[in-house]
Amino acid sequence: MSTDVDEAPSGMPGTEGAASGAPAPDRRMPRRRGQGRGRRKVLAGTGVLVLLAPAGVAAVVMDPFDDGDARPASSADGTSLAAVREGPLSTQVTQSGTLSYAASGDGTPYAVVNQAKGTYTRVPGAGKEIGCGRTLYRVDEKPVVLICGATPAYRALSVGDEGREVRYLNANLVRLGYAERSELNPRSDHYGAETAEAVAELQDALGVDETGRLNLGDAVFLPGPLRVTKAMAKAGTRAVPGAQVAQTTSARRQVIVELDPGQQSQVKVGDRVQITLPDNRTTPGRVSRIGRVAKADDAKKDAPSPTLPVYITLSRPKDAGKLDEAPVQVQITTEGVKKALTVPVTALMGKAGGGYVVEVAAGQARRLVPVTLGIFDNDNGLVQVSGALSVGDQVVVPAS
Repeated sequence: MSTDVDEAPSGMPGTEGAASGAPAPDRRMPRRRGQGRGRRKVLAGTGVLVLLAPAGVAAVVMDPFDDGDARPASSADGTSLAAVREGPLSTQVTQSGTLSYAASGDGTPYAVVNQAKGTYTRVPGAGKEIGCGRTLYRVDEKPVVLICGATPAYRALSVGDEGREVRYLNANLVRLGYAERSELNPRSDHYGAETAEAVAELQDALGVDETGRLNLGDAVFLPGPLRVTKAMAKAGTRAVPGAQVAQTTSARRQVIVELDPGQQSQVKVGDRVQITLPDNRTTPGRVSRIGRVAKADDAKKDAPSPTLPVYITLSRPKDAGKLDEAPVQVQITTEGVKKALTVPVTALMGKAGGGYVVEVAAGQARRLVPVTLGIFDNDNGLVQVSGALSVGDQVVVPAS
């Protein structure tokens, strides 16, 4: 199983059982005055405000006269011990998403618009994938080729012309091997003799007249490669300039996650992602784009609040096969530390006046140690801490 997400080291505990060799608490030890039998119960009537702790974090009222020295372990109280560990730690955002083919930036399909005159003799069907430099459809048996670029075809192109679509054409010709980079600058927006020669090479491969000129209707310029989602024209019907031939998406695979806007600050472009496919295989990816406009899905009664689309590109798109509109689970790694001191989240106790402590067991005594929190690994129930702790210290956690 492949993953692109750093995992917590093997053996990292959650709320494990009592550590081997830990002495049993002394049942004869007298309780402190005012101390209840449960170690994590909030004491009433102390006149001290208690900080409300996050979910899963206990609260404790600190005795204002407590000097912080080690104190005897309490009687059996439903707790166990977990070791303080050190190693890599990462925090994740886990969400459901949808695996599909990437459409245009606003989510709408790409329209294949015809500019040739004649009769459609071949139209691609739904599911057909067309690469750059390949035939999209045919008019009077003449191929109309796909040139991958964002500027639509609107004029004939020949020697002396300049423009963005010429730059896309040059880039395609070099990428497809019809010209060497040393002969034709793929970033040039000039249609020179080198471009004309490469176009003639392309025309030869397509089996049409080698004119070195690209007439309007000879090619369709669209971001590609493309995957046809719906054929709009039919073979045998008239090809009219300006008519739509088909609707398409990119052939590139992507996952879209609808993120709560409150989580936007946690996720950024470039974050690593682990995607769990419907058959439970995993494949890596990266956050490629984050939408800027939050919108509500009125069709979903259980999710009326606005969400923000996050677009994820698959690192190994072949892993997705032909799945389309398939539900997947994603785990976005938003932050990581290579060497972190960690304890289970359940070891944390909030103290009056703010901040957190953990209870450290040392022999038959226990002491409260203030800690500063770092990042959380919610999936494994761990938190990064700093304070007077060492690797191997035993902290008290609720018994599982």
